[in-house]
Formats: sequence, structure tokens, C-alpha cells
Amino acid sequence: QVHLQESGGGSVQAGGSLRLSCVASGNPDSTRCMGWFRQNPGMRREGVAVIDGDGSITYADSVKGRATISKDKDNNTVFMEIDNVKVEDSAMYYCAAGWPPCNGAWLKQGYRFIKDWGQGTAVTVSS
Repeated sequence: QVHLQESGGGSVQAGGSLRLSCVASGNPDSTRCMGWFRQNPGMRREGVAVIDGDGSITYADSVKGRATISKDKDNNTVFMEIDNVKVEDSAMYYCAAGWPPCNGAWLKQGYRFIKDWGQGTAVTVSS
């Protein structure tokens, strides 16, 4: 099992940028998918972005063109930056680790089968 620790949440003005980090420890496997989900109360956890062991990336339509996910393999850290943030980007953001394929299906259905989650970091975007 891998331990995931997020950081970087907080308050940001609409139009600004947010940057999140996730450090994986325990027994991280570089071939795993690493990604970000977000959730608001009463809503389903939504996949935002995922990166695989080779660096292939998939984004949800809601952030495509505004988000950048990247990975520092040496430090087992995944980053995500969202530019031009919107009020609807407000949510609890969770880091997740799972097995390939790391694609749109992983983002859409991952809430069902992903076992390794961080505790979450809250993001609030104000207008």
C-alpha cells in the first residue's frame, strides 16, 4: 500500500492559479497511475487528471486546456496546476494511485475501484 499526502490547497481568486502537490511514500511503484480527483459534498468524486508511468496524460474535459499534471519520479511527487481557475473548481482535491490503464475510464470510474487515496486538500475559488 502507498501513502499519499497532498498539499497546496487554499483560497484563490477566480482567474488565478492553483498548484497542488502529492508525495507518495511506502511502496510507490513508478508504473502506477497517479492522478487527482475532486469532490464536493453530496457529489460523486470526479477525476481531474492522471499521469502514467511513462508520462502519458489524460485530462477531464472540465479542466482541459487549463490544467497541467506532472511528475517528479525521483521524489515520488505528482503536481497539478490549474490556471484560470473558476468558482466551479472549488472542491476537496484528492490524490490517487492505481493501476493502468491510466486513461479517461480511470478518471470516470476510478472512484469505484481505486484503493489508495490521500486525505484531501481543500480548494476554494472566490469570484
